[in-house]
Amino acid sequence: MKFKNKNILVTGGNGMIGKRLVELLEHKGANVHIADLPTDLRDRKTCKEVCKDMDIVFHLAGIKGSPQRCMEEPASFSVPMIQFNANMVEAAHNADVEWFLYTSSVGVYHPTEIFKEDEVWETFPSTNDWYAGWAKRIGEMNVQAYMKEYNWNKCSIVRPANVYGIDDNFGQWSMVIPSLIKKAMENDKIEVWGDGSPIRDLINSEDVARGMIHMVENEVTKPVNLGSGTGVTIKEIANIISEYFNKELIWDTTKPMGDMKRLMSMERANSYGFYPQTSLKEGIINTIEWYKEKMNVLQG
Repeated sequence: MKFKNKNILVTGGNGMIGKRLVELLEHKGANVHIADLPTDLRDRKTCKEVCKDMDIVFHLAGIKGSPQRCMEEPASFSVPMIQFNANMVEAAHNADVEWFLYTSSVGVYHPTEIFKEDEVWETFPSTNDWYAGWAKRIGEMNVQAYMKEYNWNKCSIVRPANVYGIDDNFGQWSMVIPSLIKKAMENDKIEVWGDGSPIRDLINSEDVARGMIHMVENEVTKPVNLGSGTGVTIKEIANIISEYFNKELIWDTTKPMGDMKRLMSMERANSYGFYPQTSLKEGIINTIEWYKEKMNVLQG
């Protein structure tokens, strides 16, 4: 699959992963079109319009937020995702696009030693990701239903791990890395929820974008994890940020820590030739420096 001179739609193209994907696709000579807010993908007619005349669709659009937000606002979080995921796969199929990529999530998995693609349907999503996990699973099932009923073997499904990077969300519902960076910039000490022992699989947004392109280029139709395959503790993450800012860490063990371990098997992705390129320390420092520059600009 080649991208040069192709009309490519990226939903969620103004997001953290979407921006990196758009840059990489344009570098490959693609004609990139973005569907992002205020475009309402809950409307079937809108999805039909944005898919018209497209050769390839990368469907990244989602609702960004922490597990806390997902539990506090489950209807606002999961219902729209179910709606626009169903609409987009229908619209892409009816537009007869050359390829469709659906972006799932690590949230589809139940806590276990290591997350393997083919074992996902043997269990339920984690209670910490219950609503978002099911919304993403239903999206996967919609894609697979179209593939089976219509013999539409032109689809990729990717499951990114915990993603971070430039253009991340630093607002109320931010994830662990942007949350700790923001605390470090605004406080004398950095408060961290829990004791730092939970293990996460982290991947930089640019590596996720590379992985998406790689799977479409190689016309991969099996679900594929996009992570590092290496577990890192919250404490290790916090220490990188603490050392950069030279600020003390304060551990609040009264706060929830989430699942104790989330680690992706990268065996399938590696078999297709994909390996992430950005080290955790490099990626975190790049994110810190981008956010500092952004704050300096906003503050004049």
